[in-house]
This record gives sequence, C-alpha cells and structure tokens, in this order.
Amino acid sequence: MVRSGIDCYMSEGTAAALKITGHRVHIVRAFEQFQVGGWQIKPFAAIHDAAEPLGFLLANHEAKILYATDTKYIPNRFNGLTHVMIECNYSREIVKRLIASGGLDRELWRRVINSHLSLESLVSFLKANDLSQVEEIWLLHLSNNNSDAEGFRRTIQGVTGKIVRIA
Repeated sequence: MVRSGIDCYMSEGTAAALKITGHRVHIVRAFEQFQVGGWQIKPFAAIHDAAEPLGFLLANHEAKILYATDTKYIPNRFNGLTHVMIECNYSREIVKRLIASGGLDRELWRRVINSHLSLESLVSFLKANDLSQVEEIWLLHLSNNNSDAEGFRRTIQGVTGKIVRIA
C-alpha cells in the first residue's frame, strides 16, 4: 500500500517488523489521538502475537466506530459507539469438540486462544460497554474451522438486540 502511494498508519513495532519506512508511513501510539481528514482516531493496544498491534476508535460528527481484530481481549470500555467492527474468531465449545475429535492441533489451539477473541470473550466485552447508540455490529476475522457464522450472529444479536452482520 505504501508503494502504491497510500498513507499507512501503524505502530512503531509494526513498522519495524515490516521493515517499512518512508513519508507514507505514519507512526501512531496507543492512546495518542490523531486526525485523518474529518476523522479523529484513537489507537489502543491489542493483545496479539504480533509486533505492537493496535485497535482503533474512529470518530467524526456522525459516527463513533470501534475497530478491533487480532486481539485476545479488549480491556478498555467505550461510550457512545455507533458501530462496532470486531473480531469473533472462535468459540471455546467448537474448539473443545475439535480437540476431542483430533481435528485441531494443540499448538494451533494454544496460539488461537492466546491471540484471538472468542465468542465468549466478545459477549463479555459487549455486555461491559455502552451499546445504547450502536446501530450495527460487524463480526470480523471468523475462523474457517473454529467458528459458526450464523450461530455467532444469532448469539451476539440475542445478547445485544442490535443488527449483527458477518464480514
């Protein structure tokens, strides 16, 4: 993207891991707000097996969007969200069944549970946040083998009463 002339915003750790520099690379830090066009963006730390991963809170005069993927959990709380775009990678129950049947390698299982957001953790996160203004929740980064898109959609819609879509 940088070579195509697109400005890219990333943590210092991500830039170092990618070995990328240049005037199109903009280093951002967790909890230090910056602006792109009409958007105020506040990065926050994500919990993942990557080099300094971040999630983002994006706000303008019409919307406040939470974007978080590739994170084990989100310790932060957010008010006034209008849209949530968030990882829902796996279900603990599906993973348990796959391990019992031999369909999931234990090393992969360890990586998944230590770096990705489960359905169960997402439910806890959503219950802990103010969703009164949320219009839609988008579930992102579902695992091909460890998830159930329609089941996840129904669960999150049942918990929140919001429109839930699968990316």
